[in-house]
Amino acid sequence: MSRMRRHKLTDSLFRYFGIFCTFFGLVVLTIFIGKIVLMGIDRIDWNFLTGLPSRKAEKAGIYTAWVGSVWIVVLTSLIALPVGISAGVYLEEYSKKNRWSSLLEINIANLAAIPSIIYGILGLEIFVRTMKFGQSVLSGACTLALLILPIIIVATRESIKAVPDSIRQASYAMGATQWQTVWHQVLPAASGGILTGIILAISRAVGETAPLIVIGALAYVAFVPETPMDEFTVLPMQIFNWTSRPSQAFLTNAAAGIIILLIITFALNALAVYLRYKWQNKIRY
Repeated sequence: MSRMRRHKLTDSLFRYFGIFCTFFGLVVLTIFIGKIVLMGIDRIDWNFLTGLPSRKAEKAGIYTAWVGSVWIVVLTSLIALPVGISAGVYLEEYSKKNRWSSLLEINIANLAAIPSIIYGILGLEIFVRTMKFGQSVLSGACTLALLILPIIIVATRESIKAVPDSIRQASYAMGATQWQTVWHQVLPAASGGILTGIILAISRAVGETAPLIVIGALAYVAFVPETPMDEFTVLPMQIFNWTSRPSQAFLTNAAAGIIILLIITFALNALAVYLRYKWQNKIRY
């Protein structure tokens, strides 16, 4: 068998193996989601969305959980987005390319792969104990902001890096400063990728449970947080609490909560795709 034929055979094997793995994964995911939908769809109603937690499964709702999730997402975004985007712009447009910057880039990329529970331990020590925020919404938001910061920084840098250098040179030729070039030319051209990275990062924060458990967030909260210093719960923790109950009715509640969480996650991802498509067309035309 010639060398070229061996390469073609190898490429074909890898291609078919990839197709099989993708198809198998889709089948498993479809069965898993379908089972959850069949199990919990009948439980979703207005009372479920606006009801408070209860020891009786038929009266239990997710109101405090989804309101806590909204608090966490909003505060996490307010903390992480300005810092992450600014850091990405600085590292790509302003920092000198030397050994120190290369080491910093590698460490930021590695931070994106660290298990989330490590960030929970860090948040427990810094925000809960050292800064005395306690088991509050602010502690959870700061912890999750640390979790998604590397993702936002990497997405910002890669989006800016993809902007053609000719745009910068044309801006400089017209007499613009570096900041004017970055603000009026580079960032608008990179906005689609940056927005996609932001929404995907927030989608991860929405579904995180381990860091919040470590910092001491409560699984049962009978009130809605009114300030950033109040105690809280989130939808993933409420689902975790229900799945630990032996009653089948609580498992049905958990399935209904998973459906709501999936809807939120899919909606955020769909928004990311739409914004990316919209900005790409805007820049193209």
